[in-house]
Amino acid sequence: RASPLVTYPLLVLLLLAVLGWALSSGAFGTRPVDVFRMLVFNEGDSLALRVVWELRLPRVVACFACGGLLALSGGLMQVILRNPLADTYILCVSGGAAVGWLGASFFGLAMGSVGMYAGALGGALLVMLLVFGLAHGDGSWTQTRLLLTGVIVASGCGALITLILALAPANLVQPMLFWLMGDTGYSTHPWVTLGVLGAGLVVVLPLGRELNVLARGQMSAQALGVDVRRLGVGLYFLASIFTATAVTQVGTVGFVGLIVPHLVRLLVGNDQRVLLPVAGLSGGGILVAADTLSRTVLSQQLPVGVMTALIGVPVFLVLLARHSK
Repeated sequence: RASPLVTYPLLVLLLLAVLGWALSSGAFGTRPVDVFRMLVFNEGDSLALRVVWELRLPRVVACFACGGLLALSGGLMQVILRNPLADTYILCVSGGAAVGWLGASFFGLAMGSVGMYAGALGGALLVMLLVFGLAHGDGSWTQTRLLLTGVIVASGCGALITLILALAPANLVQPMLFWLMGDTGYSTHPWVTLGVLGAGLVVVLPLGRELNVLARGQMSAQALGVDVRRLGVGLYFLASIFTATAVTQVGTVGFVGLIVPHLVRLLVGNDQRVLLPVAGLSGGGILVAADTLSRTVLSQQLPVGVMTALIGVPVFLVLLARHSK
């Protein structure tokens, strides 16, 4: 396992390199040195300044914040459920947020409005309550029952999304489809999203000890004085907020919340006090890199969700094969 004294400085250097690459790449090429001067001293060509400050920087901030939120929520889900396949997409929290977002857009709310954010958060929370209510049955819910219920509810959310797309006016269908594939072009409040990520880390990090105990099992956590039910409800609520915030900014981007905690766990171990902040920073950097590739690898811009899937599927298969051995 890598020591935090090595992990954090190396991670910061990699993040700076990725951010510099993202801010200097595009149809309007800019050298990293010129980007540094623009950001620090506000010096440079007026057109280049507008491109960096008004186009690239908000997009990079939104990608970093949303990637961090998705990785953080995925890490929380995997600890709470003690299942490496758990994340907010499999439990359909993201599907509920997508239904709420598309429903608000269908009923005429402006793109990026407060109503759309409220719709996404309401959809995420409603689906979370529905999944837990159905999974509970006549006894306490189990991890297997919860995951199976999430998969079934996700199918229902997929049907609702298809219905909204079928009934939506022609001028809304294309933006909805691009958003569903993961499109960072609709990010409207990147700095607010970054603030949500910072606040989420501040709230979650003091719970690292309880999460470490919970990772050993509910019985052990209860024996050591952890209020498992209260902790679980609070963290599910936080994961829903994180997912809804990310979904409203960049659409449905998969595999970040599933893959990043796995990779980080291989590097730094399973101590949640180290894993969660490293996963948040790594998820942000990975999504920034995927978005930069999606807009530079071809002449036509690709949805970032397509790029994360192309990267995430082989990585997940490698991790699965490694675990089976």
